[in-house]
Amino acid sequence: MFKYCSLLFPGLLFVTSGCNLLPSENAQADSSLEQPARLVAVDVKVARLGSLTNEIEYIGTTFPLREITLRSRIEGQILNVIPGMGDRVEQGEILARIDNLITESAVVEAQAEVAALQSEVASLEASVNEALAQVQQAELELRQAHSDAARNEELLQEGAIAEQTAEITRTAVGTAEQALQSARQQVVNRSEAVVAAQRRVAAQEALVAQEKQRKSFAILNSPVAGSVIERILEPGDLAQSGSEVLRLGDFSQIKIRVEIPERELANIRRGQAATVKLDAFPEQTFTGTVSRISPAADSTARLIPVEVTIPNGDRRIVQGLLARVNFTTQRVQNIVVPETAIQVATQSNQPQNVNFNKSELKVDPDQATIFVIQREGEQVRVVQRQVQLGEWSNSQVAIISGLEPGEEIVVRSSGRLEDGEQVRLSFISESAESAI
Repeated sequence: MFKYCSLLFPGLLFVTSGCNLLPSENAQADSSLEQPARLVAVDVKVARLGSLTNEIEYIGTTFPLREITLRSRIEGQILNVIPGMGDRVEQGEILARIDNLITESAVVEAQAEVAALQSEVASLEASVNEALAQVQQAELELRQAHSDAARNEELLQEGAIAEQTAEITRTAVGTAEQALQSARQQVVNRSEAVVAAQRRVAAQEALVAQEKQRKSFAILNSPVAGSVIERILEPGDLAQSGSEVLRLGDFSQIKIRVEIPERELANIRRGQAATVKLDAFPEQTFTGTVSRISPAADSTARLIPVEVTIPNGDRRIVQGLLARVNFTTQRVQNIVVPETAIQVATQSNQPQNVNFNKSELKVDPDQATIFVIQREGEQVRVVQRQVQLGEWSNSQVAIISGLEPGEEIVVRSSGRLEDGEQVRLSFISESAESAI
């Protein structure tokens, strides 16, 4: 039932319902009850020491560990080429043969010349023996002349012979001495001729060995274990000395060549780990090492060639594949926090979380702040603290100063935070005690 009351004014009559114009007792009681303020929920993490990693991706191409060109060392027609494109070959395996009729003729001719020179040596050695026999004969004749001269001298002293007879024997001694000297000289001359002939034999034998080696060049052997990349000459083709016949590759390991800008050179070193992804094997990631850094950069583009080597035991990776190389470089160890924990001042001077590219935000690394958890019994409050920022990588930020390891920080909140504000922790929050 409604209650009505009337208010009379000159010329006007107002009728109202529920004439109780003042708040009722129940209404007063309801307004006196204060609604509890809803606290902002925050996600908390514990600050820890760590190192930022910076992954830089470069595009490169795959190459075999070694690439060898097998060339002909003689002139001749290709008789056969055994392996085909892509075939595996072992070290020392016969890969091709070249017609060697010319080299075989050269070997026979050189061997015949050796035989002729050896015959000459034998003849000269015989003449040396003959000269030695003449020396022995001359020595005997000289001794006989000396004996005759001595006897005639005695007879001359006794007066048994004339002076002229004694003079004849003296002259015979001189003649025998000259004959002996001549015979000895003949031995020396003929011995020198033998030595010269023996040297000619040795030279010709070396020529025979050379021709035999040239004959062996008609067979082409693989210098490494690998695979055939290309057949350049086919059976029937004429090979010249130095002509390419086959190209071989050692695919036991794969090299990837990339070019890095000069500003990244300080972060790359030999032996450094790198991850490689190949479009040909999208589900697989390969781990390699930096095997070579070129000492010369492109003077125009300022790019430096770098080689990364990865294993290829199953020989699945071939030459010419597109490779994506990431170099992982470690930074100095600092406290590392998520970038969402960082507060910076925007153009309106209002703090804002950094959850996007810092270059868009124009961050001053010395003006950033962070909210640190302060516990007061059961109550939890946030304290805003200024920190100095370091490097940025993969949504992580290095804190150079202003924060200690083990401190609890706010990484996300359900609303804006104020310095000293009481908050409530989310169920995914970490605590310093649980992090120990």
